[in-house]
Amino acid sequence: MSGLVNALLIVAVVVVVIARQFRARPIDTGRRWWLVPVILAVVALREPGILDAHHRTASAALLGTELLVGLVMGAAWAWTTRVWREADGVVWTKSTKASAIVWFGGIAVRVGLYALGAVVGVHQDSAVLMLGLAVTLLVRAGILVWRSQSLPAAASASGPARAYGDGMARVTRKEGV
Repeated sequence: MSGLVNALLIVAVVVVVIARQFRARPIDTGRRWWLVPVILAVVALREPGILDAHHRTASAALLGTELLVGLVMGAAWAWTTRVWREADGVVWTKSTKASAIVWFGGIAVRVGLYALGAVVGVHQDSAVLMLGLAVTLLVRAGILVWRSQSLPAAASASGPARAYGDGMARVTRKEGV
């Protein structure tokens, strides 16, 4: 695939994923939760330009950093997502404001990595971004499936499982006059 097609695929996946995550959705705890990330990884790894032929070491370091960012971002996104079980036993998720901060932070770090690569003179293919996105989605889905399996059956009575950033609103007291 051309770089433009890869870039459009990345943008489309990110837009769909982000838009879907801020609505309450049931978790697919079946065997296929890993399918989309694996397809993205296979498409990315089929590209010949994942490493710059003239700057192999710097290119490999940037690729490793991108994968590490994807790993951290996927884990942070999963832990900032609310997970709860309804009375019928279906497990639901919904991303929080902290999840949006994770996304914006991850995008900022990735833009910084691309800028660093450009300064050093490393050619960076869109396959690197696609592989990082695949790692992000795989880690997030894996953690959410794990969290959903660890929910007690009676979790619906207590409401959603807490996510990082929940309950952080400041309590203000009304002063007497």
